[in-house]
Amino acid sequence: MPTAYNDGFLQLWPTTLLQRTLPGHERANPALGALIEQLEAGNKDLTTDYLDDNLMTNEHPALQWLKDCVNKTVIDYLHRQGLDYPVNWSLHGWANINRFGDYHDLHNHPHSYLSGTYYVATPDQETEAGSRNDLSPGAISFYDPRPQANMNAIRGDAQVSPQYTLHPAPGMILMWPSFLHHLVHPNLSRQKRISISFNVVLKWSDDYLPPQN
Repeated sequence: MPTAYNDGFLQLWPTTLLQRTLPGHERANPALGALIEQLEAGNKDLTTDYLDDNLMTNEHPALQWLKDCVNKTVIDYLHRQGLDYPVNWSLHGWANINRFGDYHDLHNHPHSYLSGTYYVATPDQETEAGSRNDLSPGAISFYDPRPQANMNAIRGDAQVSPQYTLHPAPGMILMWPSFLHHLVHPNLSRQKRISISFNVVLKWSDDYLPPQN
């Protein structure tokens, strides 16, 4: 739904990215990190086999805390979008451990409504970054979903900024529409970057259908 302004301007086709820090992460993250490393010890392909298991079904107390936080964040996101009817969903989650040089290529998340990542551990320093000055080690970048929207870009116009990049910190949760393309830049630190990604998969209802004109 367009957002109206009193002076006649409308904000059309917005893309909402949620970024916040979860209270209580200082206690939960050490337990989450230990659990993820334990799981990886039994499955060396833990990060790439994200479809084979659902981390959100694990009954570990720290994961139950995170699941509750994600569900609360989904509710806040839906309210921010102005949805005033019941929406039901399930969560599918997986762990990521990124070592030196590891990255995630440009992608989006088909067959889900919202996607997100929670950061358990991030390197506190970058090393061996080389001589280039355009690197963003360990960052995540999101890209304008409108094809060719930047064709007439001029400096300072936020409507046509093609890329948004941020450097996550432990305890941060991000949530965005699943259609949004994003990538995770290479980790150039010898320290691990540990995160938990998730998809919000809607349980279908005909109530979701827009009114027919």
